[in-house]
Amino acid sequence: MTFPSHRQTRARRTGLPEMLLALLCLLGGVQAIAQEDQRPSPEELLEEQLALQRQSGIWIQPGGNFAAARYSDLTEITNENVAQLEVQWTMSTGVLRGHEGQPLIVNDMMYFTTPFPNILYAIDLNNPGEIAWQFTPQVDERGVGSACCDVVNLGASYSDGMLFYNSLDGQVWAVDAEDGSLIWRATNADPYRGETMTNAPLVAKDKVIVGVSGGELGVRGYVTAYDAYTGERLWRYYNTGPDDEVGIGDRYESYYDHLNGEDLGVNTWPGDQWQVGGSTVWGWFSYDPDLNLFYYGTSNPGTWNPSLRRGDPDELDDQTRWANLFSAALMARDLDTGELVWAYQFTPHDEWDYDGVNENLLIDLEWEGETRKVIMRFERNGFAYVIDRETGEVLSAEQFGEGINWAHGIDIESGLPIRNPEKSNAQGKLVEDICPASLGAKNRQPSAFSPQTGYFYVPMNNICMDYQATDVAYIPGVPYVGATVRMFPGPGGHRGFVLAWDAINQEPAWRVEENFSVWSGTLATAGDVVFYGTLDGFFKALDAVTGEELWSFQTGSGIVGGPITYIGPDGRQYVAILSGVGGWAGLVVAADMAVDDETAALGAIGAYADLPRYTKKGGALFVFALPEGDEGAQDAAGDGGEEPPEPGQTVEPAGVDGVPGSGEFTPPPGTPAGDGGE
Repeated sequence: MTFPSHRQTRARRTGLPEMLLALLCLLGGVQAIAQEDQRPSPEELLEEQLALQRQSGIWIQPGGNFAAARYSDLTEITNENVAQLEVQWTMSTGVLRGHEGQPLIVNDMMYFTTPFPNILYAIDLNNPGEIAWQFTPQVDERGVGSACCDVVNLGASYSDGMLFYNSLDGQVWAVDAEDGSLIWRATNADPYRGETMTNAPLVAKDKVIVGVSGGELGVRGYVTAYDAYTGERLWRYYNTGPDDEVGIGDRYESYYDHLNGEDLGVNTWPGDQWQVGGSTVWGWFSYDPDLNLFYYGTSNPGTWNPSLRRGDPDELDDQTRWANLFSAALMARDLDTGELVWAYQFTPHDEWDYDGVNENLLIDLEWEGETRKVIMRFERNGFAYVIDRETGEVLSAEQFGEGINWAHGIDIESGLPIRNPEKSNAQGKLVEDICPASLGAKNRQPSAFSPQTGYFYVPMNNICMDYQATDVAYIPGVPYVGATVRMFPGPGGHRGFVLAWDAINQEPAWRVEENFSVWSGTLATAGDVVFYGTLDGFFKALDAVTGEELWSFQTGSGIVGGPITYIGPDGRQYVAILSGVGGWAGLVVAADMAVDDETAALGAIGAYADLPRYTKKGGALFVFALPEGDEGAQDAAGDGGEEPPEPGQTVEPAGVDGVPGSGEFTPPPGTPAGDGGE
């Protein structure tokens, strides 16, 4: 199915000839035209966005759809023939830093972004041997100096003939998907104050939602909405501060009493610490079109020294009194108004840099006899949360990380961690062997969910640390960390693994260990295949049911991005991945760092000092498919979920009116649904 370009769409809706419209664009008339009555309504846009997400082999959001499931119903490539995959074509990006994004697919076109300087490439899949166009934004080099943990970019989003993405120096870009021309640009962040932008926008209805990075530089985190057609700022709310600046009004109600109260974004901090309190937004967004809520997580509180964020610097007397809200939290906001509807904090008074920015996978789950709209969240702190996405109630919180010892568990009644006082930090105190390390049981590397197997596929770290909080003073644009950290491999010596997590029983189904952290995302398909990449450069395929490794390919540089799969113009199924080591775990290679100081790179050198022996810098796109004419290949589009599932199988993701948006999962008959594994 072919969808019109941005210019064709605008011409159709305004009634103006396309050539005249192009002339008006050059004369600066885009904004005026966009504001006319012919502009599509938010509801019409949502229908178009959902229609695209419904198409097999289309990929318009970083996670594939609003639910961020990273699941494809394509079935040409299966666990029976994936071993035959071959490289079809490759492309150098020309940038040798961490490639943490993923391509988009629409209109027989592929689009992807690079790390700084944040080039946006377009490839015509009918002619992948050349670049259709590239957009190179004018960016400020100061963003590089302000970036915490590599100059990465998590990718772009597509809507109505336009591509939207962020650049490291704090700008938001809207680009015509047909020809790469600039539609608008907005300045969202100030790198001279330590603010940068690495995450991918959420584009839903006529809103472009973006965050900000800089939690290690004392940035006060916020989330902002822009008009998709004009670039006008519609609203902005902070994650710390007084209620009116956080967007807390009459609609706000947390499921937990300690998260209800006046000006908690101020009163849970000592003095004015909330003004440099981190809580930034550099991870992933999800959106439920039925509830009209979007979800995101907030980063660590500033500073890493917890003694500066509580009343008694020597010890923590009450984790709720000094919760440092709303850091390390899950936020549910109204898409149109930005109002905060509910919030839940994973790690109150975070003492370990357990940012709460990981992905939120939206599914509908049979839980104790009733269907619940839930968020599945594999949190950096090592616990896997099932959360009601209407209310913020925690239904389950099981340990999924290895050797977790900062807390003994999560109390479901209160939603609070059962903290281990032996692992609590204070200024001048060296605390040894804390698990997980600051980069978490998993970091921003996104998981996938297969409704066919009922498993989540989680890329994991197995790293622990020694931690010593140190004194620090805030200076705008300067690192504001306040801790010395040394990381090292966790229990067993392996530094990572891929985990299959059973959605019903909330327990592991299988795992595949890796020498290094699995810093890439995962992709699950209806062909019962799971794809992921490794820090030492292998792109791998596993059997989604058993975890057996079925195929691997060495790309030449570590993989930290997300795999996707799509239908090419020839009707065949393809799989694509960006290769290029980097990110926090790969910074030792990407930034040419010395390995003699184990506390460098915020402690990561201690865990990954040997990585340069296994991989080198890179920046390339790889595209794979089965050999042409392979007899084992099936119809790439699969059955589209039209055939009823067999007993014990699962159903196709479904949201509003049966389209991908919130997801649906039906447990096997006779299974005690949602018993939390008890």
